[in-house]
Amino acid sequence: MATAAPQDQWRLLDVAGSDTKLAQLAHRGRTLPEHAEVERLAQRLARLGDDLVAARMRAGDVARELAKAEADVEVVRQRVARDRARLDSGQGSAKDLQATQHELESLAQRQSVLEDAELEVMEQLEAVQSAVTALEAERERLAAEHADVAARRDAALAAVEEEATQVRRARNDAAAGLPADLIGLYEKIRTSTGSTGAARLHARRCEGCRIEINAAVMGSLRAAAEDAVLRCEDCGRILVRTADSGL
Repeated sequence: MATAAPQDQWRLLDVAGSDTKLAQLAHRGRTLPEHAEVERLAQRLARLGDDLVAARMRAGDVARELAKAEADVEVVRQRVARDRARLDSGQGSAKDLQATQHELESLAQRQSVLEDAELEVMEQLEAVQSAVTALEAERERLAAEHADVAARRDAALAAVEEEATQVRRARNDAAAGLPADLIGLYEKIRTSTGSTGAARLHARRCEGCRIEINAAVMGSLRAAAEDAVLRCEDCGRILVRTADSGL
């Protein structure tokens, strides 16, 4: 059985307390509500970005459609202007002038249809452009909210890390000067338990696993030498005896 001075074993409780606090701080850092909020906003920004790309593409398509409609109207207007000039000049035979008049009437109808189509496309473009503007404003608002939440998360993480740095310093102070075999055993147990390597024996109960020690085992613990390094039979931690251990 390993041995170590009682005062060195007591210092293991300070080391274990620091390890418990560090685990709590790590958990706090991992579970900050800002993590989920940052992720939620990032996902919304990504979806909004996709919607904005689609809206801009739609706006481009409608803008090209409007340009074609305007070109079609302009062609008809030019033909109307040409025919009207010919008609106003009075040049040509009566038959030619009559044909030109009929063509002007047909062109007027055609121009009316094309201008109605042009107006409809213009309204579509206005609606799409309004949607793009609204999406851009929403993206800007979300980006600002995302940046704010990320800043709060980073500040919270910095505070956690600052506290953890102080706890690590206290742990190092508690572990300084402990026998190498004792701290080595502690670290080995800590690795295997994923928690701490030592626990107080309090009122016949291991404070590591919270299991009460039966009378037979308590008898053997009571008989152990003062410098004996005791172990919990259930969790394997080093059992540190104090005045309230129940021995």
